Formats: sequence, structure tokens, C-alpha cells
Amino acid sequence: MTKIITYNVNGIRAAVKKGFIEWLEAAAPDVVCIQETKAQPDQIPVFEFESMGYRTYSFSAQKKGYSGVAILTKQVPDHVEYGMGIEKYDFEGRFIRADFGDVSVISVYHPSGSSGDLRQDFKMQWLSDFQDYITELRKSRPNLIISGDYNICHEAIDIHDPVRNAKSSGFLPEEREWMTGFLQTGFIDSFRYLNKEPHNYSWWSYRANARNNNKGWRIDYNMVSENMEDKIKRVAILPEAKQSDHCPVLLEIDI
Repeated sequence: MTKIITYNVNGIRAAVKKGFIEWLEAAAPDVVCIQETKAQPDQIPVFEFESMGYRTYSFSAQKKGYSGVAILTKQVPDHVEYGMGIEKYDFEGRFIRADFGDVSVISVYHPSGSSGDLRQDFKMQWLSDFQDYITELRKSRPNLIISGDYNICHEAIDIHDPVRNAKSSGFLPEEREWMTGFLQTGFIDSFRYLNKEPHNYSWWSYRANARNNNKGWRIDYNMVSENMEDKIKRVAILPEAKQSDHCPVLLEIDI
């Protein structure tokens, strides 16, 4: 059984100061897909991770203190792919893939559109290009686990106030429609596959005591290729981990 966790840490250095290392030791996943490292490679505590048995593979944004993804893994991958080969996205450090035998694990950080129209347009273009990229990738790597911060709540059940957030970036009709279409190309939202309960969120605003009141959004996902459906064994959202405004999301899969 392989234990995979996705976690937007909102700055790896800040998360470490809030107990990330201790959390990692206690949770003991096999693979951790990290988003928003907000760090250059030399600022990531690889020695601490290594002492716990993890190899660290990271892909940072060109802009310092911004974006960035990483994969921590106990098993050495056969191959690591840094970025998608699309300059404007790779410049922001949003995609890294590790291949283990015939299974590939991806850590992805989809853009947010909440800062205004320009970034929302960038996000929608990214979503379209990401879909095309994944469709092409599946021809050679059909067994994909795409873990990360998608910055989209898919259904009303995934957000605390669907009515008032109907025009908010992250819950716009066109974003939700993209998510539906993405799943229809052959992916499973592993959390919803096993858990249909409401009030399960992975991100909370720092404002208005949102986390304590559980007024959140579920925007972090472990997406699994449909051909591995029978291998999905357990899922969980882990809100007790508080190193970030997001929390970790777990997938246990028989690979």
C-alpha cells in the first residue's frame, strides 16, 4: 500500500517553523506532493528530509518567494520531469512529475485567479493547456496520480457558501465546468470516490476565524486515472495539521 499526501504548505520555510518536520515524521507518507514551496532549491531543508528517509525533488519559480512545487519520496523515482516544457508556466514552477515503474505521480499547483481579470484569464488558459498536456502524456504514461492545489471547488458540496461564492474565482461556472470535463477524460476525484459527506474542506481563509468555524473550500485533490480505480483504498482530509492555510489530503492506493 502506498500512502500519498498532497499539501499546499504556503511557504516551506514558514511551514517548517510551524512543525512541518514533526508532522511529516508522524504522518509518515511514502510520497508527499508539495505546492507553494515559495523557495529556491537551496532554501528547501533537504537534509532534514533526507534524515527521515525522503529524497527531495523540487521545481521552483524564477521569481523568488513565489509558487514552486516539490515531491518528497521514500522510493527513488526512475525519472523526474521538471515542468511541462511550456515556458510561461514553467517560469512559475507549477509542475513536477516522478515516475515509479508504470505509475507517475505529479505535484501540480494550478494558478489562482483571485487577484483580478488578468490572472483569471491566465488561469483559464492554463487549464486548457494543462488538459491538452495531460491528454498527450497519458499516451505514454497512462497510470497517473495528479495531486495538488487545483484552486477550484468542483461542486456545491465542496464549498461552505456556494450561493455567495457563485461569482468568486475558484467556484466560477467555467472553472467547475472545466473540472467536470477533466474528470470525464478519465480521472477520479479520489476523495469523493470514497467520501460523499459535506463539510470536508482543505483550505480556509485567514479572515473571520474561518478555519475554527470550518467555513472552507475543498480545492486540493488527488486525481487518479480511471484504470486504477480498484486500487484506491482509503482517503482522508487531515485538518488537524496546521502548518498552512491548507491542510494535507491523503490517498492510500495499492500500487
